[in-house]
Amino acid sequence: MSQGSAGNVLAAVCSFFIPGLGQLTQGRIFAAIAFFLISGLLWFIWLGWLGHILSCFDAAIWRRPR
Repeated sequence: MSQGSAGNVLAAVCSFFIPGLGQLTQGRIFAAIAFFLISGLLWFIWLGWLGHILSCFDAAIWRRPR
């Protein structure tokens, strides 16, 4: 998948609803767990939406290493 590809757009949309799900669809398990846990922790201080946005952004700009 290249940056801006349909796969990255789909991953970003998935991450909007459940942080880390987009990274999981890209095959990045550790990043998915990290975003899910960080976003969950941020919801305790009412900043969980920030975790969703960061997760979407990360999924949208990710490039597969060559």
